[in-house]
Amino acid sequence: MSQKIISNKTNLQVLYEDNHLIIVNKRAGDIVQGDKTGDKPLSEVVKEYIAEKYHKPGAVYLGVVHRLDRPTSGIIVFARTSKALPRLNKLFANKEAKKTYWAVVKKPPPEENGTLIHWLKRNPKQNKSYAHKNEVTDSKKAILDYTIIKKLNNYCILEIDLHTGRHHQIRSQLSYIGSVIKGDLKYGADRSNKDGSIHLHARKLTFIHPVKKEPLTIIAPPPSDAIWDETIK
Repeated sequence: MSQKIISNKTNLQVLYEDNHLIIVNKRAGDIVQGDKTGDKPLSEVVKEYIAEKYHKPGAVYLGVVHRLDRPTSGIIVFARTSKALPRLNKLFANKEAKKTYWAVVKKPPPEENGTLIHWLKRNPKQNKSYAHKNEVTDSKKAILDYTIIKKLNNYCILEIDLHTGRHHQIRSQLSYIGSVIKGDLKYGADRSNKDGSIHLHARKLTFIHPVKKEPLTIIAPPPSDAIWDETIK
């Protein structure tokens, strides 16, 4: 499952780029788009990369297509043209992009593989979603498939395919069944990771190129640490 890395600067790992889009491997801790923290977002880092590589004067166009939670790592797609952005937005909105995640959990799910179906209710003040077995007021249905792909001494690695894209869906649903993601204090982990990350990684993305109409499969290497390194051996 190896893939050529186009650029791997200290703060930017480019997985794919052409005239229409650029796909990068987000580090845990990076924000995709500017927020109230005032921290420099990944979108600005990508703009600087494009401006420098292609000697572009003035403002660089870059459209934000989707996001990942700040403590999560993995694949992020940006549009490089105003033509590509609405097409990518439609593709993601229509669930035509297949997303696969990896998660490290201490307590494995009850089965080797299965489907989780819950109703998630978001609490904006807490920036948290609560999973319910049955539908409750203002909740949204959330569905994912999981498979245990590797067992380590103290953890196991899950591969997760999303059917829906709800707020904190994977974190909330895994927490509900007791399989809390490593480092995820918000959803019940007993301790944080030293760098503030959680062990959730957007590993793979498959979709049809919005302009070229060719299938694209992108794979992002997980961050390098003792657990992730064991996963990809």
